[in-house]
Amino acid sequence: MGIGNIADSIARQVERAGAEAGALFFEPVIRLGVTGLSRAGKTVFITSLVANLMDRGRMPQLHAAASGAIRAAWLQPQPDDTVPRFDYEAHLAALTGPTPHWPQSTRHVSQLRLSLKVQPAGLISGLGGPRTVHLDIVDYPGEWLLDLGLLDQSYAGWSERVLARAAARDGLAAPLRAALDATDPTAPFSETEAQTLAGGYTAYLDAARAAGLSDCTPGRFLLPGEMAGSPALTFAPLPPPGGRAPRGSLWREMERRFDAYKAQVIKPFFRAHFARIDRQVVLVDALGAIHAGPPAVAELETAMTDILAAFRPGRNSWLASILGKRVERILFAATKADHLHHEQHPRLTAFMEALLRRARDRADFAGATTAAMSIAALRATVEETRPHGGAEVGCVRGRLLEDGRQAAFYPGALPEDPNVLLAPAREGAPRWLEADYEIMSFAPAPMTLRQGEGPPHIRLDRAAEFLLGDRLG
Repeated sequence: MGIGNIADSIARQVERAGAEAGALFFEPVIRLGVTGLSRAGKTVFITSLVANLMDRGRMPQLHAAASGAIRAAWLQPQPDDTVPRFDYEAHLAALTGPTPHWPQSTRHVSQLRLSLKVQPAGLISGLGGPRTVHLDIVDYPGEWLLDLGLLDQSYAGWSERVLARAAARDGLAAPLRAALDATDPTAPFSETEAQTLAGGYTAYLDAARAAGLSDCTPGRFLLPGEMAGSPALTFAPLPPPGGRAPRGSLWREMERRFDAYKAQVIKPFFRAHFARIDRQVVLVDALGAIHAGPPAVAELETAMTDILAAFRPGRNSWLASILGKRVERILFAATKADHLHHEQHPRLTAFMEALLRRARDRADFAGATTAAMSIAALRATVEETRPHGGAEVGCVRGRLLEDGRQAAFYPGALPEDPNVLLAPAREGAPRWLEADYEIMSFAPAPMTLRQGEGPPHIRLDRAAEFLLGDRLG
């Protein structure tokens, strides 16, 4: 371990000791990381969670809310002055206004602090009155979390992996592969050529994400922000040069920029934000992946494996030095459960549990407590039954996103056995053989909230109990 890593590790240990002392004697802080994979609904999740913690009438499965242990909740200025604030008020207005609509998704790190006045239970309940517990919610793109896996890879290894994946996505990657076939990695470096290749690779990642695929790293290529056009974001995978590439060649400069991306983009982000997270929720559009087909399901499982590996302490010396404390709980939540009749929710949950079980085994994971469930942070539909094929089937009715019309929708039945979906995905099948799994896009429904109630949801209270319940008693 280098001197810089040793110093960073010591600083983290001092910070951790101070935080633990503060939790014992002052006001404890729960730092919750929220991220999502491919349009999973991070903004809606955070907005609805905060609204339902402030008005807790719809949170019976959160024990501290049901028991009355949470006496009050209010927003406070966030503690990190250099991090943008999550725009809770604007997002809540979008969801609950006269013409509700989905809020614009965030494309950068943001933060919000919610403070809860909680009456302790158990042995310490008689030692004093209510205490204040701060919930710091850190919102960041899932693409950035997957970048952590790049730290263990060399440029050559990363290029080999990316090109192998591109070959399996032949239709999506055809323009990129054609450009790379015409490229000589040993030729003298040209900035124009580098920009052209990086642009082609970014277009390929955009197409892959639009197709519902999860492996779309480096994440900053899709969400560059103020770094757009910088050399650290201007590289692409190359075929192997067939020997050591000469100095000044395209290969050597692409390799240097890949290493710069790891050192100057990935490491600072995880040092500043990731290392201080106590609890983590990963939102997953599982229904979207199932609709997209077996390749999307296979990539979702790989992404979950990579995420668990990222949260495994001691994975390598650098990561061990920044993980000042262990993430205690990780929830993988399949969103948009309101797109299915409640009879199918157990099947969606079983699918997520099977993905998590396999990912946990493949990542050799022995760290945080993990769980999987299906939720809807904001319920946009109502349920009804309709005749179909001589039987009554469970449907959902909602306002269509594209034109605002009311429509009832039956998406087809998910299989009881998750392996019906997982086996074709793991075997590389290009499409489902026996069924098509449809999906519909609904707009949020107009709502009238009664006093003391947050927005309607499905199992958001159970998610909150898993993530926070033990720290609110």
